[in-house]
Amino acid sequence: MSVFGAFGVSNAAQVIYFGLHALQHRGQEGAGIATCNTDGSWYHHCGLGLASEVFHRKDLQDLDGNIGIGSTQYANVSKGGLNNVQPLFFRHKSGDFAIAGEGNLINSEQIADYLESNGCLFHTSTDSEILANLIKKTGTEDRIFNIISALNMMEGGFAFMIMTKNRVYAARDKYGIKPLAIGRLGDGWVISSETCAFGLIGAEYVRDVEPGEIVTIDVHGLRSRQYSQFKKHKVCAMEYIYIARPDSDIDGCNVHAFRKDVGRRLAEECPAEADIVVGVPDSGLSAAMGYAERSGIPYEMGLIKNRYIARTFIQPTQEMRERGVQMKLSAVRSIVNGKRLVLVDDSIVRGTTCLKIVKMLRAAGAREVHVRIASPMMKHPCFYGVDTSTAEELLCSNRNMDQACRMIEADSLGYVSCESSVKATGGCSELCLACFNGEYPTALYEHESEEEQ
Repeated sequence: MSVFGAFGVSNAAQVIYFGLHALQHRGQEGAGIATCNTDGSWYHHCGLGLASEVFHRKDLQDLDGNIGIGSTQYANVSKGGLNNVQPLFFRHKSGDFAIAGEGNLINSEQIADYLESNGCLFHTSTDSEILANLIKKTGTEDRIFNIISALNMMEGGFAFMIMTKNRVYAARDKYGIKPLAIGRLGDGWVISSETCAFGLIGAEYVRDVEPGEIVTIDVHGLRSRQYSQFKKHKVCAMEYIYIARPDSDIDGCNVHAFRKDVGRRLAEECPAEADIVVGVPDSGLSAAMGYAERSGIPYEMGLIKNRYIARTFIQPTQEMRERGVQMKLSAVRSIVNGKRLVLVDDSIVRGTTCLKIVKMLRAAGAREVHVRIASPMMKHPCFYGVDTSTAEELLCSNRNMDQACRMIEADSLGYVSCESSVKATGGCSELCLACFNGEYPTALYEHESEEEQ
């Protein structure tokens, strides 16, 4: 999922639309925008599909106002459907508000039980609705204190935007697992899950929202509060490895530079005798360039991506993921035929995609396929928003390197180390490596028994 907000910007809905378009890689099931004009009138439009399918010219014209927030939806088994497309809009005697968020709460079940026992009803399965109910349950008149109180009850990796008729609040989890950046657009402000959206709309990057920070943007400008003193800097490693666009910077580290450096380190740690290096589009390409550069093996475009197919990993079902691989990639026979390949990909989660690519390359005449992965072995589920919630889904949870290699039918298999992944940030950021090493930055609550299994 992604979030994007604007304040003090003419035709805010159009700016948010372009921001969501730039963030489409983070969620492709649905999109929504909520705005408010100077008269205090609210406008809200959402739907299933890509942003270009959900919003037409008239929709954007009807979304009046110079303040707004938007979101793209990343479907999974439990949080898909139109009801869960954000932003969510709420009416309240203290003032109406809208919320959009991304990530995942670890203690959502406990909070929902508490709220339901105190009379709350839920219409969605989103964490944003949990946050809204926590805000409404707090009795102070100053909304910022209600929000801070609510945020301190929440554990996990998240980025939330809350909009009232005259201001936008933006908060990042206290561990810094999910990214969130602030930009300047003329006399107004924009906030985005990734900095890549700023370039499209002509905004200037200002800074990242810090872990445990909530910023308030209104006519007085930008103000900051630390809602938690217990803070870490554990950015999700998968943001750098797979999720984020290569032209984004997260906490001062460029995503493409990170991936390319990991590729160099991968070549040192897992060399191979081969004729060409082939990257898996798109998130494996930067690492493949780095591998080729360090190994001296020529880089070739052995796989072509159909640009009109969505990212397969963030499809909601396994069947759709597998079908998507067949539609998305094609092997270039004249390039790979008779060659020994180093196939560089960003990660292996379930292994089904990698297996199909290896088979595709062999069918195109590849003599050998040596798979090299620009991340460590994924052995543990992620509970912070990456859709790998059970160990059983993961190729390497109960397999060693040789067994995993046989499962994907490769000639050899190699992964980069956790140490190299951390070094590739250049010291800009620490990383949450929980899905690789099992060291979770938060308590796991209801998920503890799942991880033990």
